[in-house]
Amino acid sequence: MGHESPQIKMSRVILEIRAGTGGDEAAIFAGDLARMYQRYAEKNGWKFTVLDTNKTTLHGFKTFIARASGEGALENLRQESGVHRVQRIPATEKAGRIHTSTASVAVMPVVEAREVNVNPGDIDISFFRSSGPGGQNVNKVETAVRITHKPTGIVVSSQASRTQLENREQAMEVLRSKLFEAQIERQQMVMGSLRKEQIGTADRSEKIRTYNFPQDRITDHRIGKKFSNIEHVLDGDLDKIVRAFQKQEKDAAQE
Repeated sequence: MGHESPQIKMSRVILEIRAGTGGDEAAIFAGDLARMYQRYAEKNGWKFTVLDTNKTTLHGFKTFIARASGEGALENLRQESGVHRVQRIPATEKAGRIHTSTASVAVMPVVEAREVNVNPGDIDISFFRSSGPGGQNVNKVETAVRITHKPTGIVVSSQASRTQLENREQAMEVLRSKLFEAQIERQQMVMGSLRKEQIGTADRSEKIRTYNFPQDRITDHRIGKKFSNIEHVLDGDLDKIVRAFQKQEKDAAQE
């Protein structure tokens, strides 16, 4: 029997996308990123489950939270965490001016219940009706779940499933992942290795990657690489970016 490669293994991640600076255009860009990751997951044969969204009326998202499960999911997506910046003429722009907007992405491993202990007394659970764009209720039964972790103030919700139980389990999964990330950050701070917040404040200056539509160029500022054909990348063709990061890691390990 062959050994499983440490670089290619089954993994599950929570993917969280939030619109940043730029109003409606930032929400549209967040939607573009959500579709990009969903299509990338489909191309890799991963299971992609939308857990919670806050949609806008212009086919965008203020927030989008999903779970991707499959071979290499964490390894292939971990470099996506940070602020993504887009430069383009928005569909809402009448004068043809180029706008700059941002969306933040956080990629967190799914954490098992035994790895993070959540005290039942530390959480408030409420139920509400699932809502669609513009806030209209799309469900007559209160199946959506919102969980507030009182010690940290973290609020998570899930409304994708049809039952309270499934939504509660999915919301708890997101909460554990967020608490795990916070725990890791605290440990690193104690060790003197202050780690910048994964997604910063979503300010334009904190970008990790820029999508420049007029020049049809994507620039990843961390590795100094440029990629062309934005439309293909946004259609889920992330392989060349993933490979560039894997090559850099391999080169760094050999130094």
